[in-house]
Amino acid sequence: MIAFDFPAVLVEWPMLLKGAGITLALTAVSATLGLGLGVACAWARTYGGATLRFVVGAYVEAIRNTPFIVQLFFLFFGLPSLGVKLTPETASVLAMVVNLGAYAAEIVRAGISATPRGQIEAAQSLALSARQVFTRVVLPPALKRVWPALVSQIIIVMLGSAVCSQVSTQELSYAANLIQSRNFRAFEAFIVATVMYLALSVFVRQLLNWAGPRFLFGR
Repeated sequence: MIAFDFPAVLVEWPMLLKGAGITLALTAVSATLGLGLGVACAWARTYGGATLRFVVGAYVEAIRNTPFIVQLFFLFFGLPSLGVKLTPETASVLAMVVNLGAYAAEIVRAGISATPRGQIEAAQSLALSARQVFTRVVLPPALKRVWPALVSQIIIVMLGSAVCSQVSTQELSYAANLIQSRNFRAFEAFIVATVMYLALSVFVRQLLNWAGPRFLFGR
C-alpha cells in the first residue's frame, strides 16, 4: 500500500515560500522589462526603417524558434567564454526578458496593426507629434486589445522559469527538487510545487487583469 507523507514536505515551508517569492520576483522584473522591450520592438517592426525592421525581425524569429532552456544556457554557460560571467539570477532574468520581449513584440504589433487609420489621421490633424500619436493614441488601445494574450504570455514565462533551477537559481522548482533529494518524497514534493505554481498563476493573472486597465490603458 502506498503511503503519502506530505508533512515531510510541508515542514520545509520556509524553503518553499522563499522559492515562490523568488519566482514572483523573477516574474515581476522580467514582465516589466520584457513588456517594455516588446513594445519597443513592436514599434520598430511597424514604424522603423528597413535595417531596424530586419534586425528586430531576426531577433524575434531567433527567440521564438529556439527553446527557452537553450537561451538560458547560452547566457549562463556560453557568455563566460566571451568574458561575460552572469550570476544565476541575472542570467535567469535576462533570459526571461529576452524571451518575453520577442513574444510580446508580435502580440503588441498585432494590436498596433488593428488601430484604425482614421484614428491616427485624426490625431495627426491635431498637430500631435509622432511620439504623442504612438504613446497616447495608438499604444493604449492596442494594449487593451491584446492584454489577455500578454497576460497569458507572462504566465507562460513565469512557469518556464522552473528550468532556471538548472543554473542554480533558487526558485520554486529548485526548492522542490532540493526537498525531495533530502527526504526522497519526490511525489509529494512536486505535488506541492504544482499546487503552488497553480496558485501563483491564478494570483498573477488576477493581479495583471486588475493592474492593466488602471495603469496602462485606462478603463
